[in-house]
Amino acid sequence: RKLETTSAQNIEFLQVIAKREESIHQFQLRLEEKSRECSSLARQLEMAIEDAKKQVEQARERAMSRERAAQSKLLDLETQLSRTKTELNLMHRSKDDAERRFESRLQDLRDRLEQSESTNRSMQNYLHFLKSSYDNVF
Repeated sequence: RKLETTSAQNIEFLQVIAKREESIHQFQLRLEEKSRECSSLARQLEMAIEDAKKQVEQARERAMSRERAAQSKLLDLETQLSRTKTELNLMHRSKDDAERRFESRLQDLRDRLEQSESTNRSMQNYLHFLKSSYDNVF
């Protein structure tokens, strides 16, 4: 009986062991499948990281290019502003000189007009004097 019991237990243990080995085999297959998936996902992740790095580098290069273009444009605008300010200063000086010459000429013409009017009055007074004298004589 003991032998039969032990034999029955051995058969049960063998069946349990067979089931566990089958489970272990299934788990190993799933583990291998998951390992392949992980490897595939790791490669995809590496590729995605490389793509992201390339995109970041391209974006950085574009930004630097835009910044250089903006700096260049800024320098051009500053140069143009400087030239325009210089031209404006020259125009102001020219305008001031023209105004001074105009004022001087205007004052000169006023003085000459006043002198001319004074001469004209003197001549009219002299003419009036002459008329009065001739009237007195005749």
